[in-house]
Amino acid sequence: MVQQNDSPKTVGGDNIQATIGDHAQGVTVGKGIDIHQVIGEWTQVQVTEADLAAVREIFAELKRQVETQAPPEKKDSATERVEELEEAVTAKEPDLTTMEYVRKWFGKHVPQLAGTVVGVLVNPVVGKVVEAAGDLAAGELKRRFEKA
Repeated sequence: MVQQNDSPKTVGGDNIQATIGDHAQGVTVGKGIDIHQVIGEWTQVQVTEADLAAVREIFAELKRQVETQAPPEKKDSATERVEELEEAVTAKEPDLTTMEYVRKWFGKHVPQLAGTVVGVLVNPVVGKVVEAAGDLAAGELKRRFEKA
């Protein structure tokens, strides 16, 4: 229980006094407070065709970079990983485990492109596509890759 003080406080000429119970939540005490709470309303992020085209272009650019920067003996494998990554990002339910695996694979096998792969994963339009699958996926994407 919050300890009560028997002497009321004066704020701006008004006497404001509140008693708050043990399990109170979302309590606001004061003057001129305007609180709005919406429960049960959820807005789905909408991915446009332009967003999907931008994602396709991001992956096409990543493939071009693999072609020009990956060692010859790693190009085929790197291209396969980029394709896996694109599928993982654009799936109905994004595959965060595959995204993390591909990031780690590039870090180990083609480190000169590892930062570029992370850049793809934290790109705002890629985040939007993942977010469209739900807040949990978007939050997890952010947690896994923002500091990578």
